[in-house]
Amino acid sequence: MKTDCFFHGLRRRTLLGLPAALWLATPALAQPDILAVIGKEHYLFPGWGTTDAPDWPAIDASVARVAEVRRRLAARGIVLVAPVLPSKKLFYADKLVGDDRLTPEMLGRYAGIRDRLAAAQVPGFDVEALLRTVQARGEAVYYRTDQHWTQAAADAVAEATAALIRQLVPQLAGNPGTGMALGTVAKERRYGDLAERFLTPEQRRAAGREVFTVRRATQQAGLLDSARAPVHVTGNSMVQPYFGFPQKLSNVLDRPVSVNWKPGDVGFWVVLMEYLESAAFRAEPPQAIVWQLFEPNFHLGPDAKGLWDSASLISEQDWSRRLAAALP
Repeated sequence: MKTDCFFHGLRRRTLLGLPAALWLATPALAQPDILAVIGKEHYLFPGWGTTDAPDWPAIDASVARVAEVRRRLAARGIVLVAPVLPSKKLFYADKLVGDDRLTPEMLGRYAGIRDRLAAAQVPGFDVEALLRTVQARGEAVYYRTDQHWTQAAADAVAEATAALIRQLVPQLAGNPGTGMALGTVAKERRYGDLAERFLTPEQRRAAGREVFTVRRATQQAGLLDSARAPVHVTGNSMVQPYFGFPQKLSNVLDRPVSVNWKPGDVGFWVVLMEYLESAAFRAEPPQAIVWQLFEPNFHLGPDAKGLWDSASLISEQDWSRRLAAALP
């Protein structure tokens, strides 16, 4: 199954049963020797993208690009909502040891990105604060041996995203009753992607399996094929249906939601661009686009050689040219 398909109404039920390990968000070429950092109590963290200080000039450049996308979409009457998901390390900093501990500067990186986007009038909200309330309830927000968020975290962000969309687009197209009904919850016991891919057999046994919570698809999913989606979600593997974000968003909005996503080694710039250049967007542009961004790689531009998959690289000149052509 291709990862670059556009899923309208979340009707591809086969996706919901795929383990997250099949859709890793690993870096492309310039991988460090240590791909998984082992913390206390066998908490695992991605080994790439760790620095002592934020790259603020690169972050400012990313903010400017996102702001231009917002302006061009707004000129066509389309709202952009751009939630930035915080790093797993922020929530489990107490599990990091030695040189892997976050510096004070890195502890403040998420807030700096959020504040810069707000100053550029890019709609979003404080996902870190929201997920800390989830964590305070005793629920995990990231899996212990995986780099992805939990269903509880995805649900909370979906609800906040829906509330912001309703505020910005009071009248969503379509009919009530066309949102996705949530299926039953199932438990899967397995290794997380970091343990499965990057630990030795001995380390993997020591880390152990953990329980993943997954919502099964409902029979209603097949009824949404012909319904127009007024909201589109684009991003990396965090928003794949396996983790439940688009289903919950559709359920809360009570409207169909379409999705396109790719693993995290494919730059989030090209994932959005592929949607904007698609026949689906040209034929039926949505009223709102949710562009899921990610703190650990937000500073990477569309031409980050050795960090994005080579096929997904876009030069700065080509990014500007293609954006202007897709959103004249």
